[in-house]
Amino acid sequence: MTQFVVVAGAWLGAWAWDEVVPELRGAGHEAYALTLSGLAEKQGVPAGQRTHVQDVVDEVERLDLRDVVLVGHSYSGVPVGQAAERIGDRLTRVVFVDSGVPVDGESALDGFSSDHVRKSLAENGGVWPPLDPADYAGQDLTDEQITRIVTDGTPHPGATLTEPAVLANPLADLPATYVKCLLDGEELPTLVDELVASGRWELVRMDTGHWPMFSQPRELARILAESITRS
Repeated sequence: MTQFVVVAGAWLGAWAWDEVVPELRGAGHEAYALTLSGLAEKQGVPAGQRTHVQDVVDEVERLDLRDVVLVGHSYSGVPVGQAAERIGDRLTRVVFVDSGVPVDGESALDGFSSDHVRKSLAENGGVWPPLDPADYAGQDLTDEQITRIVTDGTPHPGATLTEPAVLANPLADLPATYVKCLLDGEELPTLVDELVASGRWELVRMDTGHWPMFSQPRELARILAESITRS
């Protein structure tokens, strides 16, 4: 039985996967949604990026999972990608959902225009507050979904964004699928584009916004389930 560990991006907790997890279980898989330290019900717990990597590794080991597919959405692709190489032969595949990917020695804020995030961290005591409702426009979300994301979202610990990633091996060594959500832009991160072009990684496109676990949970679950057939 394939066992999925799904991790949401900035501001979100395990609750973000409430509609995806039942779909995966209904398809005959097991699925566990993980809240990273400092977020949601773990708000207030000190956390840097290495903490988040360890959160993922600890969850896999605590549950003694095998045949694991790690799923990282948005920010969490960076710690999930690092955790993937650390769980060894427990890993079946890693799926990056419209996410960043780890680059050895670089932080989650490196490699793209992040001045606005750094400014927000400086103005808010080292945390990144959830976005305003208007920032979710055009992302295939209902008003109710936007309200839930904004209301239930919690400030994101800044150290997780500024600490550098640590990779022992090339990212290309990971068996991976990258899911690109087209309403958030069609351009892939440079490294992902190279890995897809080389045939090392699979690319799947979704005609939805950056938060597909809300906008298209059933379709996202189907894509996650189908990713294991490429492993």
